[in-house]
Amino acid sequence: MRLIRPSVIATAVFFVIPMLASAQGQADASRSIAGGGISVPGWQGRVDPGVQESVNDAKLSQEGGALHVITGPAIIYWNPANTASGDYTVSATFTEPKFMNLNTHPHPYGIVIAGNDMGTPQQTDLYCAAYGSGNFIVRGFGPAAFQMNGRREANAAVHKADAPGQPVTQQIAMSVKGDKVECAINGTVVASYDKAQVVGPGKLKSTDGVYGIRFAHNTEGIVTDLKMTRP
Repeated sequence: MRLIRPSVIATAVFFVIPMLASAQGQADASRSIAGGGISVPGWQGRVDPGVQESVNDAKLSQEGGALHVITGPAIIYWNPANTASGDYTVSATFTEPKFMNLNTHPHPYGIVIAGNDMGTPQQTDLYCAAYGSGNFIVRGFGPAAFQMNGRREANAAVHKADAPGQPVTQQIAMSVKGDKVECAINGTVVASYDKAQVVGPGKLKSTDGVYGIRFAHNTEGIVTDLKMTRP
């Protein structure tokens, strides 16, 4: 009979358990937030197409000059009065007060630009979002989802939380300059695309449009200093 050393078993368990936990975490269901809905005047929202939950299963509120988001389903929030065209930069500071407090793995949040036909099945938009694990994602709806980079792409510019339950803050900006569309996180450009890569059939109608914010499901964050500036 062949004997298996305890150290071998321990090593296997060390690798297998995190893998199983990760697989389970990726499929975590969206929760419904008590007292959900939008209480900030002028703001609207749309959950991702195909999900069962509604805008009322997430929560957008205002606390002083900050926006407080708790999800719920993955959602985009915007105010129709907030539009940008030509060359511009939309930026904000995102703080996750307690990293992963509502989920089993990191979820992203960030800036949305180029929103058109908002709130309809034809909605198109583009967002750049950061994870508190040091990764980021650039993705759009046109109106079906389209990916611009790999999920959870790592970049040293993206801040990492010290541990679950600890705070982490990201400064995120999306810019349209000439024929380029760029995302910067904490002052570093992490992604850059030609307009032709993001505008066209199945993608954006234009880089002009409404801007706002996006949060993945089961995530809480504070948004401050949301603004649009021009060169």
